[in-house]
Amino acid sequence: MRRSILSSLRAHLGRLIAACLAIVLGVGFGSLAMIVHASASHGVDETIGAQYKGVDAMVYPDQVTISPADIAKVQKVPQAASVVTLTTTYMDVAFPDLVRGTSIPVDALYSSQQIAGPSTSSGRLPTATNEIALPARTATKHKVGVGQTLRISSYDDKSWTVTVVGLLDDSKVVGGASAVATPAAVKIFDPGAYTRGIALAAKPGVTQQQLADAAQAVVTSGLTAYTGEAFIEHEVKEYTNGIDVLGGVFGMFAVIALFVACLVIGNTFTIVIAQRTREMALLRCVGASRRQVFSSVIAEATVVGVIASAIGVVFGVALSALGLALSREFDWGIPPVPLHLDLSSIFLPLLLGTLATLIAAVVPARRATKVAPLAALRPEAAPAAATKAGVLRLVLGFLLLAGGGLLLAVGAKSHEVLIGVAGGAISFLGILAVGSLLVPALIRVIGALPARGGGVPARIAVANAIRNPRRTAATTSALLIGVTLISLTCVGIASVRKTFDVSMDGQYPVDLMVTTYKEKMPASAEQQLRDIKGVTQVVPISKLMVKSGGQELEVTGLDAAKAGSVIHNPSLAAQVKAGTALLDYPTMRMLKVENGSPVTIVAGQHKLTLTAQRGNGLDPFTVTSTDLAKLAPGAPVTGFWLASVPKADGGDVIDAVQQSIPTVKDLSVEGGLAERTSYTKIFDVLLIVAVGLLGVSVLIALVGVGNTLSLSVLERTRENALLRAMGLSRRQLRRMLAVESLLMALVAAGLGIVLGLIYGWTGTSALMGGQTVDGAVEYAVPGTLLVVIAAVAAVAGLVASVLPARRAAKVAPAGALATE
Repeated sequence: MRRSILSSLRAHLGRLIAACLAIVLGVGFGSLAMIVHASASHGVDETIGAQYKGVDAMVYPDQVTISPADIAKVQKVPQAASVVTLTTTYMDVAFPDLVRGTSIPVDALYSSQQIAGPSTSSGRLPTATNEIALPARTATKHKVGVGQTLRISSYDDKSWTVTVVGLLDDSKVVGGASAVATPAAVKIFDPGAYTRGIALAAKPGVTQQQLADAAQAVVTSGLTAYTGEAFIEHEVKEYTNGIDVLGGVFGMFAVIALFVACLVIGNTFTIVIAQRTREMALLRCVGASRRQVFSSVIAEATVVGVIASAIGVVFGVALSALGLALSREFDWGIPPVPLHLDLSSIFLPLLLGTLATLIAAVVPARRATKVAPLAALRPEAAPAAATKAGVLRLVLGFLLLAGGGLLLAVGAKSHEVLIGVAGGAISFLGILAVGSLLVPALIRVIGALPARGGGVPARIAVANAIRNPRRTAATTSALLIGVTLISLTCVGIASVRKTFDVSMDGQYPVDLMVTTYKEKMPASAEQQLRDIKGVTQVVPISKLMVKSGGQELEVTGLDAAKAGSVIHNPSLAAQVKAGTALLDYPTMRMLKVENGSPVTIVAGQHKLTLTAQRGNGLDPFTVTSTDLAKLAPGAPVTGFWLASVPKADGGDVIDAVQQSIPTVKDLSVEGGLAERTSYTKIFDVLLIVAVGLLGVSVLIALVGVGNTLSLSVLERTRENALLRAMGLSRRQLRRMLAVESLLMALVAAGLGIVLGLIYGWTGTSALMGGQTVDGAVEYAVPGTLLVVIAAVAAVAGLVASVLPARRAAKVAPAGALATE
């Protein structure tokens, strides 16, 4: 049997290599997910561990702040050999390349032989109160070198000149790095500097747990004393939550790819067994038992699974190494992460890929043992569709479909994501189960048009596509899974983005609000802001201090005619009109007014009564510039409201705005642009992942559809030869197979897009219904993307038909009739 297995593998190597692609892709995604996750987690663990080297216990302010009394008590803990207070203040640093200072954290240096402190890549650490050491990346960004002087300011407008005496090595720092100064300097800069923790090193013979327990016993309730190892785990978790989510997303894609690969591998072995019908029959005739035949097929599957899975692991390692190399090459704001391979990330994908191949080969292997030796010498007739197993499958499928649909509705209405996910999975299994009934019916509907206008080849193609419902359904499922997944991803992202945009328009209706503090804007300020790339609209505003109901408050005046150009919420913009005051909720409570109530404001000798309306998202008290002029004619412009291009990089726009109008000392820049941009980037990344998933799905589906058409060609050799003998040309034969493949692809695309819309909408409702202020969810249909998905699926179907069609067209009619 070993020689038989080896000869079979050599004989069908081409088809098995094509099928191996499905396993390679699935295992590759799995190993990529695990390796990237392991590398990132290990890298973060190592870098954070280096930052807290020598720390045996850490007192951390989880719920309350650390007081001087807590510091004094911890310093007296007898089990501690060294106690270090970690203190940080935030200072505005006037870098030479910036118009205004930017805030950076400054840590107080500490002296301890047991607990590691910061080190320099050049220069030295500060020793005097007028010295500072900057993180190397920050210094490089702002072109600051050792020996250069900087002006730093505190929150209360006090300023000092300091000399940069060193650049800190921040190559392994996770997150933003801090500058350092002497403890005396930090106390001068900010006498009430924030204490972010108390680090302790243990005396010889004292364990970390004993030291942590001793510290916990003396500090205020609400402070937590971690062991050194536990605190590192705590910090690592803060940074790896996103890594875990990303690993979960890739892992989900890997499971889906392996599931689709099982369908493709199952069809592949069905083809191989059909091609070896006589061979297996002869083996049975010369004494091979059913068990030996079954074992031979399983052995082939094992060889294929191990080799394909091994290639998939290598593929995943290569992609991981490439991705991590790119992260080191480009400045993504993260420390370098080296490639880290562990046993689980190598052998688990290898094992799963091999098991998936074996599971997929079980049914074809059992089918090979059920044919009697003499009966196997003849071509096997296509199986009947209406079998007992088929009826049970359909009944189970409809039950799953109904139950899953009910769970989907419950999840969407109650905003429970897990219930919605369970409903989606169960209902989709129901779709796959009833596929043998659903897919042929849809092919008949879609095939009606080509059958009428495409002539005999098109009519034959429609008949061939529904001849074996179960196999057609299984083949269509491979593409259906991919199209459904990519469609629901695109629909879900579009719907979540639309819901988020509407919600953002309610919370942050203005992209950027630029204001001064006790200054007025220069005449050239508006044009300077308009010249910033990404800014589309600039509307001036004026602010005035008034009195109302015994309270002193600031009123913003805005031109009503221009409000709609910068306020994204149309209904809110329409409320900016003469005689109306828009107040946020805290201001309404402070003045004890409600919607529609009159509110009177006084400025000097002028008094004005307006109608109060709720206007969240704008300034606390907003009126039209016309009304403001009644209180203070000729009020100067003190700020601007800005609108930006939807696709603009919010960080770049904000940086440019903050560094604009250099004659203004204090410039405040607020608004929802930064948050909107951060979420937009997330959506864009998800779309890129979705496009990548579409590519993987298309590749796997190409193999699946091509294998099914090959099996169809094999089973219909005599039929195709007879059609050729009756006058069907090679071109017509190729067109017949192309139409058959196209019909299956279009059914998969159409059904997948419909399911994607349903799953995407219900998933958005489950995910976002509880996140918005009023529970409202916006549904979107990304028409262009869905058309592209359908077109890609159709092209994939046509490409998959090329090789089977060439094979069918190469055999001469007489030769084909003689083959069976």
